[in-house]
Amino acid sequence: MTVAAPSAWETLPALMYHSVSAVAGPMRDLAVPRGRLTEQLSALTMAGYRLVGLTEALDLLDGGCTDKLVAVTFDDGYRNFLTTGVPVLAETGARATLYASVGHLGHHADWLGRWAPDFGKLLTWDELAEVADAGVEIGNHSFKHHPLDVLPADQLREETLRSKDELEQRLGRRVRGFAYPHGYNGAKVRAAVLAAGHDNATEVGRRLHTPGERRFAVPRLQPTPDLTGDDLVALVAGGGSPLVPKLKQLAQPGWRVVRRAARAAGRNLT
Repeated sequence: MTVAAPSAWETLPALMYHSVSAVAGPMRDLAVPRGRLTEQLSALTMAGYRLVGLTEALDLLDGGCTDKLVAVTFDDGYRNFLTTGVPVLAETGARATLYASVGHLGHHADWLGRWAPDFGKLLTWDELAEVADAGVEIGNHSFKHHPLDVLPADQLREETLRSKDELEQRLGRRVRGFAYPHGYNGAKVRAAVLAAGHDNATEVGRRLHTPGERRFAVPRLQPTPDLTGDDLVALVAGGGSPLVPKLKQLAQPGWRVVRRAARAAGRNLT
């Protein structure tokens, strides 16, 4: 028996962007320049998709919305999101969620090592407030961008709760969404994010989200600077190859053991 593919409203494509810029080297895929971002979002709109933030998309689906939705998200909170990303959202009629790593605001993304300067500084608190005032949902990306699944319980609570409290107090807005640093999560991490008061969270996943799946492990697709607008429409429609997400899922427990041992030895593998 042939199983029909899910309808548009039975899946939620979520996009994971980072820097709105062009960089070279190993981190190149994490940066999409303005022209390509405009092309990608415009192509999705022309294809009939409604572009919203992640929490809004989940709420719409819970409410029975049958529109073709795409959730647009940006991780880390680079300053170029305010200067370049927000204008592109306005031009294309898109809404989005920005996940901020609270303890790094106003500095560089230390977790990127020597490539951090290529991405530019992260937003300051005042600039983050400007982003929120522009209608962008602000989500939590932890306090210090550590891989959360290898942290002891007290530090895990600090990373999830302190960051949320600071965002809400400084911005005067409720923070509902969370993005796991590096995408790593597990039952313990998801429980901590829930206990901190979030009502949804997103990982990497590289596949489509099916409503009814865990609301605290929403997978995302990663647009790269090499994808044309038409390429991204095709990716959103098809969800990409199912092989990569499955292989990553199978490898995750073993990789977590390796990273936990490395952390105990004073090293930090991401």
